[in-house]
Parts: sequence; structure tokens; C-alpha cells
Amino acid sequence: MTTTTVQRRPRLTRRANTTSPDATSAQPEKGSAPTGPPVAGPPKPRRRWGLIAAALMVVAVGAVGNVWLLQSSTDADQVVAARTAIERGQVITAEQLMNVSVSADPAVRTVPGGEMSSLVGQRAAVDVAAGTLLTGDSVTAENVPGDGVSLVGVALSPAMMPGPPLAAGDRIRVVATLGQQQDPTLVADPAALNAVVVSVQSGLDSVGQGQTILTVQVPEGDAAGLAAMAATGRVAVVLDSRDR
Repeated sequence: MTTTTVQRRPRLTRRANTTSPDATSAQPEKGSAPTGPPVAGPPKPRRRWGLIAAALMVVAVGAVGNVWLLQSSTDADQVVAARTAIERGQVITAEQLMNVSVSADPAVRTVPGGEMSSLVGQRAAVDVAAGTLLTGDSVTAENVPGDGVSLVGVALSPAMMPGPPLAAGDRIRVVATLGQQQDPTLVADPAALNAVVVSVQSGLDSVGQGQTILTVQVPEGDAAGLAAMAATGRVAVVLDSRDR
């Protein structure tokens, strides 16, 4: 008996493809550009012309202000002013004066700062308040009161004063007023004396009422009569002139 041997071919097994077609197609080839959506870049800043114009305007205004300040300081002059109050007739000392920078009107005859020493040793011709600019008329070489004149104090109630405030240098008349028992028809011409205001001060009388105390300059021969009139408390003042 004959035996036939059949040889079987080995079975070929197909290896499964573990990579899906979609995944393969999704991978970009080496060296190729990405095919995804484009990525937007950072936004470009916009120029705000309004803010730029405002900044330029501020710079221009500042420059103009600096020029104005420089011009103002350049035009200012050094003049003499009173550091402290100076009473009329007082001898002026260097400690009472100071130099200040001002742009004074040319019509104001101020004393240049370099001439301060010329004022020291002279007498104040008028009352000078602290901070006041001095002029040539503020001082005098003469003693106050001078020869032939006297100073008299006169206390007055507001009703016996002129409406405009009095100042040193005003020319006035001090007039004797009538008493309560006097008949105006029997007095022809009230007594009156001419005077020049030296200083004006405010104060209170013996009962606490407001009053003004005038220091006036009169001829030496009229001083006693004016003092007697002022002592009665029955005087009034007439403003005649403000000419200095």
C-alpha cells in the first residue's frame, strides 16, 4: 500500500494595520507647512492723536509760562521798603529798611535799592506802614515838628469827621462846635484853626465808644488855642485839601 504525504503550506497571517487612515492623513508630511487655521497676531496699537495734541499743548503752555516768569523777574527792580512800621519824626535806621523786587510803575518815585544808605539817619516825614515802598517824600532831614510849629492831638467821634478817611498830609480846619445851651443865631463865625494831619489812629473813648485821634501840625501860636478847643470835646474837622 502506497502512502502519500501531503505537505501543507504555512498560513500567512496578515498583520493588522494599527494606524487609522484618518490619523495618517492628519499628520503633516515632513517639511510641509501646517494646514491648520491661521493664528492671528497681536493687535497693532492705535495712535491716539487727541492725547498727543493735548500733551503738545501742555508743553507749549509750560514753555510760554516759563518765558513769562523769566521776563517778569528780569523787569523787576530792587527798591527800598519799610521792614517795620516807622512813625513820623522817627530817625530811620538800617534795620527798619529792606530791599524788595517789584515791577513798579515809572510814575512811582521809589528809592532804588542801592540808595538805601542815603535814607539811614533821616527822619520819617510821614507815618510809614510795614511793607510800604519808600519814596523821596517819605523822609526829611528836618526835625518833626520843625521850628515854629507844634503837634496837637484831637479826639473826634465819627459824626465829627469827614466821610473820606483822613491821611497824613491832608489840610484840614478844626472848627469849634456849639454847646447844647448855645443859640446858633447868636454865633456869627465859629472859631476855626488850620492844621495839617500828621497821623490818624482809631481808639475808644472813656465810655467805650469809637473815636478817631488825629495828630495835627499847627503854627506854634495856635497850639494852645487848639488844645483848649479839643479839650471841650466840641470840635469838628473840615477837609480842605489833599494836596501834599
